[in-house]
Amino acid sequence: MYSHIYNYEDLNRQTNKLINDIEKAINGEYSAIMCYESLAKIAPSEKERKQILEIQSDEKKHLQQFIQLYYSLTGVQPQPKMTEECAENYIEGLQLALKDEQETVDFYLGISDETSNVYTKELLKRIAMDEQNHAVWFLYFYTKLK
Repeated sequence: MYSHIYNYEDLNRQTNKLINDIEKAINGEYSAIMCYESLAKIAPSEKERKQILEIQSDEKKHLQQFIQLYYSLTGVQPQPKMTEECAENYIEGLQLALKDEQETVDFYLGISDETSNVYTKELLKRIAMDEQNHAVWFLYFYTKLK
């Protein structure tokens, strides 16, 4: 008789979790943008610097996509903030970037699995593929130095 109440509560709980996850993604993308700026400045070659800046450009695109998604869910513009520390040396920066990119892939795919919205699901999968590609680049630069 009152099953619609429970469905509404479940939907509300799922939406709140999605909003929190998108907010975490916004802060993660923002932090990556800032850290990759620093990392590019200390890259040992022009080729690596350019690739890191290309990765940073992807992260800026992701940030805008997440901001749009957040706004569509809440009607409020988010205020991105740094949630991670940037490394001070190149090798440590590569290690942190590689770890962060890999964890981000799993995080985004997890959100994708939890949502029923087709647009959001596909957006998260596409961004996760970009993040995986970034991880491969950071791994390549790291193994070159070792």
